[in-house]
Amino acid sequence: MPELIFPGPEGRLEGRYHPQPGKPDAPIAIVLHPHPQYGGTMNNRVVYNLHYAFHRMGFTVMRFNFRGVGRSQGEFDQGIGELSDAASALDYLQAMNPNSKHCWVAGFSFGAWIGMQLLMRRPEITGFISVAPPANMYDFSFLAPCPSSGLIVNGTADRVAPPKDTATLVGKLREQKGITVTHEEIEGADHFFRDDETHMKPMIDLVQGYVRKRLTETSR
Repeated sequence: MPELIFPGPEGRLEGRYHPQPGKPDAPIAIVLHPHPQYGGTMNNRVVYNLHYAFHRMGFTVMRFNFRGVGRSQGEFDQGIGELSDAASALDYLQAMNPNSKHCWVAGFSFGAWIGMQLLMRRPEITGFISVAPPANMYDFSFLAPCPSSGLIVNGTADRVAPPKDTATLVGKLREQKGITVTHEEIEGADHFFRDDETHMKPMIDLVQGYVRKRLTETSR
């Protein structure tokens, strides 16, 4: 069953889980949703598409609702509790997949901010995908140094998280040694990649191309 309920720091958390049948060593990925107080859930279109993109690439994937969203217990906690929720979800995913060699985190908007914080806490994370990180709203200076390479992708018409702020964030991360931060922009896309053919599909194609390339490399 793809639906699951697992223990979080403030009670039960609701998730969706898609394993790779017969592949106990499949890479694992966790996908984090946008801001709970602005309608963000694990069924957000970007999150949903990222989830299935990772599954198509051979990952065992999990997405879940942060505390207070859907059937997840608790209340919104300004990102502090949500980071704990993400850590619990990753614990759960790892416990179910102890033979996995690779671990990725992907997040959209608020979820990208939480995902980057999770990256700092968990050295086993080998790659990240940050879609439309809200660098204008949240402080990303904790990424010093950023512990693993990853992809940041945003739309050129994003009014929620303006492209110039994303570019500034990427510039700072690229000053760090030992990792490679790849930055891609989707021409004309807004924060939500609303148009499936001209915005969402190209974004997902970029993510898949990047992850597939990374999986063939052995380095972090």
